[in-house]
Amino acid sequence: MTTSTPSPLAPITEDDIAHFLTNTPGFFERHAELLASVQMTSPHSARAVSLQERQAEMLREKIKGLEHRIMDMVRNSTENAGIAAKVHQWTSALLQVRDPFDLPHAVVSGLRALFDVPQAAVRVWEVAAPYVDADFTQGASDDARAFASSLTMPFCGPNLGFEPAGWLAAEASEPAQSLALLPLRAGAIGSATPAFGLLVLGSPDPKRFDATMGTDFLARMAELASAALIRLK
Repeated sequence: MTTSTPSPLAPITEDDIAHFLTNTPGFFERHAELLASVQMTSPHSARAVSLQERQAEMLREKIKGLEHRIMDMVRNSTENAGIAAKVHQWTSALLQVRDPFDLPHAVVSGLRALFDVPQAAVRVWEVAAPYVDADFTQGASDDARAFASSLTMPFCGPNLGFEPAGWLAAEASEPAQSLALLPLRAGAIGSATPAFGLLVLGSPDPKRFDATMGTDFLARMAELASAALIRLK
C-alpha cells in the first residue's frame, strides 16, 4: 500500500493578498489598528509615512491635476470667446461691403488684421461677367479647382508645394511653411457641392497651421467667406 505525499502549499503572492482585501471589505473594520501601523515610502522623500499621510498626498496630487485641467479649460474658453468675437467683427465688416468686387479684398484683409494671419489669398472661379478679368479670378488651374472641390473640411499642415501656396508668393516676404486651405462652396463646407473658390492662409512658422489643430472655427470662417463671395457668381 502506497501513501501519497502532501503537495506543498503554493506561496501567497501579492495578488492573492490584494484579491483577499478587495473581496473582504470588513477586514479593516475588524483590524482597524493595522491601518494606523501601515508605513509607506513617500514619493517626495525617502522617509516612511503612514497610510493616511500617503492617501492625503495622493489626494493633493489629484486635486492639483484637476486644478491644472480647470485652468486649461478656462484658458481655452477665453481664447475661444476671443476668436468668436473676432469672427463676429469680420462677418460684420463683410456684410457692410456694398460692391461685390471689393469682397475678396475685404475677406483677405480682415483675416490678416483681425487674426494676425501673415499671408492670405483667395481665388474664385465661374464668376459673373463683370468679374472675369479681376485678379482674384486668375491663376487657379483645373487641378487646383478639383483639389478645392475634394476638400470637405479645412486642410492644415506643412506647405508641400501646393499650387495655391503660389498665390501667396507675390505679397509674402518669406515663403509659407504651413498652410490652411479653406474650400469655398455654397452651403455647408462638408457638402458634395463643387467648390467655387479657395481661401489660402499661410505662415512662415511651420507650427502655425499644424495638422493636429482644431478646425471648427476655420470651417465656420470658410462658410462665412463662401456666403459673402457667392455674390460674385
